[in-house]
Amino acid sequence: MRILITGKKGQVGKCLVEQLNRLPEITFLALDRAELDITNEVQVNRVVGEFKPNVIINAAAYTAVDKAESEINLAYAVNRDGPKFLAEAAERNSALILHISTDYVFSGNKKGTYSEADTTALQGVYGASKLAGEQAVINACSRHIILRTAWVFGEHGNNFVKTMLRLAQTRDVLGVVGDQFGGPTYAGDIASALIVMAKAIFDGENDKFGIYHFSGLPHVSWSEFAHSIFEKAVEQGVLKSSPTVNAISTAEYPTPAKRPVNSKLATTLIKDQFGIDASDWKAALQNIKAYTNI
Repeated sequence: MRILITGKKGQVGKCLVEQLNRLPEITFLALDRAELDITNEVQVNRVVGEFKPNVIINAAAYTAVDKAESEINLAYAVNRDGPKFLAEAAERNSALILHISTDYVFSGNKKGTYSEADTTALQGVYGASKLAGEQAVINACSRHIILRTAWVFGEHGNNFVKTMLRLAQTRDVLGVVGDQFGGPTYAGDIASALIVMAKAIFDGENDKFGIYHFSGLPHVSWSEFAHSIFEKAVEQGVLKSSPTVNAISTAEYPTPAKRPVNSKLATTLIKDQFGIDASDWKAALQNIKAYTNI
């Protein structure tokens, strides 16, 4: 199997490289934006034509949710046009494409969990650009997997866990949003899920293409997630004491882009079709030192 990975410096991209380095039977080429600008169709076609992958994993994305409200063209270029070019190249080369998407394709107003069959409803440029990317991939490549996820964190890049640990160094009290709910998702688990799905399809064990949800359990609020982070940090000696976490409302923490109140994704389909369990975010916090230089 030959895998082309885009966005190798992102949270998921770095985890993919780490995990694939432990699988000598797989040949892979991982590129960052400087090496492959996915918004450049000529570059995409050249790289795919030269490397001839069986599988393309698109881990590149524009993820600045608030900036997207003003950087509309850039958000669509990276989140819609880039995936389209990759999917078209995949189709020409009879390759499988796995594309990472987001909970932001939903309104966030539903009660309960969102399944893959639920109707999308957009509230901002970021979500709209990601949904456009999903549709572009589906339309361009018959062999596709769309993996929607949420609340991604890991040892690499910037994320909520790192932000909380940093703030805890200088603050005794923190206000954290308590009326938005979702499933924190460990980037390493996303990478593992993508590899499992790619191998199953490449080996002919599965041909269930389409959209899948993958995120963490149990579902919590941001403030509950913060409390768990600090609890683990104190247990492991990373923090001497935990700051007080005050749950605040979304209205008390206004942002340019509206966030989904409900980001709970149902993960039963990916379990049924590929045997992949939901991300265990609590287990991913067992080595909290990996998320900080403290």
